[in-house]
Amino acid sequence: MHRQAGARLFLKQCIDRVAAGVGLLLLSPVMATTALVIWATLGRPILFRQVRPGRGGKLFQLVKFRTMLEARDADGHPLPDGQRLTRAGRMLRAASLDELPQLWNVLRGDMSLVGPRPLLVEYLPRYSAEQARRHDVLPGITGWAQVNGRNSLEWDDRFRLDVWYVDHWSVALDVKILALTLLRVVQRQGISYAGSATMFEFLGSEPPSPSQKVELE
Repeated sequence: MHRQAGARLFLKQCIDRVAAGVGLLLLSPVMATTALVIWATLGRPILFRQVRPGRGGKLFQLVKFRTMLEARDADGHPLPDGQRLTRAGRMLRAASLDELPQLWNVLRGDMSLVGPRPLLVEYLPRYSAEQARRHDVLPGITGWAQVNGRNSLEWDDRFRLDVWYVDHWSVALDVKILALTLLRVVQRQGISYAGSATMFEFLGSEPPSPSQKVELE
């Protein structure tokens, strides 16, 4: 097991923050263009913000570009993702442009470039002890699960890959994952789960029935 602690963690965070700072600078024209597209198609707010659990379960505010309408039903509940996700939003997700603001989370030290994706706070009590080990490391913009299926994976497979990363992480593995991420973006693989606009909600280790499959932002 390769723990993210001490000098190893410091090295990873130094690399992350330098890369995130350079990325924010070089990609600023792309991010500005993306923001204009969102403003023209979705209006304000431009950014989607949500509290997510990070390393050790510590909460932080994740930031992404918004890709969905804020449409609600008669009871005030958000409509399913498939009804709220716009054509422009689908394009942004396919190219992973919606993830770019998370470079700011990396610069702040809340996230890493590579690690298990930060999921919903509501999931914390639903993990098994083994699945919860995904929080032993910093969450990432991309990760081992993302380059091995992304949202097309079942939850158990996704968490198994996350824990594998926890036990095997290294700078060399991170570089490999980043290279594979670029390839997956070009190939546009695993953007959504079969039959869903994004990914259905994780309700625990037992697989959900079709009636329980609620799509996830």
